[in-house]
Amino acid sequence: MHETKEINALFHLLDDPDQEVYDTVASKILLFGKEIIPNLENLWENTVDESIQERIEQLIHRVHYMDLQMALAQWNKAEVPDLLQGAILVARYQFPDMQANSVHNEIEKIKRNIWLELNNYLTPLEQINVLNSMIYNYFGLKGEEVAYVRKNQFFINQVLESKKGNPLTNGIVYQSLCAMLDLPVYAVNIPRQFILAYFDSFYDFSEPASPDDYRILFFIDPIQGQIYSHQDVENYLKRMSLPPTPSYYTPQSNTRIIQFLLEELSKCFQDDKDMYKQEELKNLIRLLSGE
Repeated sequence: MHETKEINALFHLLDDPDQEVYDTVASKILLFGKEIIPNLENLWENTVDESIQERIEQLIHRVHYMDLQMALAQWNKAEVPDLLQGAILVARYQFPDMQANSVHNEIEKIKRNIWLELNNYLTPLEQINVLNSMIYNYFGLKGEEVAYVRKNQFFINQVLESKKGNPLTNGIVYQSLCAMLDLPVYAVNIPRQFILAYFDSFYDFSEPASPDDYRILFFIDPIQGQIYSHQDVENYLKRMSLPPTPSYYTPQSNTRIIQFLLEELSKCFQDDKDMYKQEELKNLIRLLSGE
């Protein structure tokens, strides 16, 4: 953005010790939106005072965060929001300048290889075996249990780059590929797990739920693609002293999956200096809830 007298005047006030003055200045700078970021970055590079640099960094973060809020609200307005795009938006929280094309290109490459191996004569189990072979062997995706010290495993761009995710991000990759390949695989609400299920028909999220939509053929653990039967899941629920409940076997909406991703990501920010990030992520969760 071309520097005007107004912008220069505001920048000169960034070092004002009066918090009220600074808050007013910051609010006016934020009104310029993303276009002001190059100016702020240039100012940071030409500032030697670390406290002023910190204020500039906070302003840049707030501009990106406001832009992300608008993008996420727009994403959520779709009849069926795209799951992969939702995960990309979550990654933009930590990596605001990330290139979404790199994520799409990587997923498209995996999809193309799977598509070449699929045919109409394969059973559902055989189809999933093809997916597992391509995702975990050919592409080399690895999975680990959720650990909040490994926050990069919650960002889809980092997962595809390092080829290492957790059940949630691996599951988003897996379900996104299934959607692109017209396979009826959806995340279900098994307590304390993020697990996928192969349904015997497609689920229409835009229509009221019908019991007929809940017929699951088998379950898939996205950490490494292991297949589980109904009996396996029932045994798990017994071990956890949880009664079987119909809601456990209901497909989760893409909005709910992204909310869950944000909930889990927020737990990565426990230090006092990062608590504002936890609150920002909780605000995004509330935004998706329509609050």
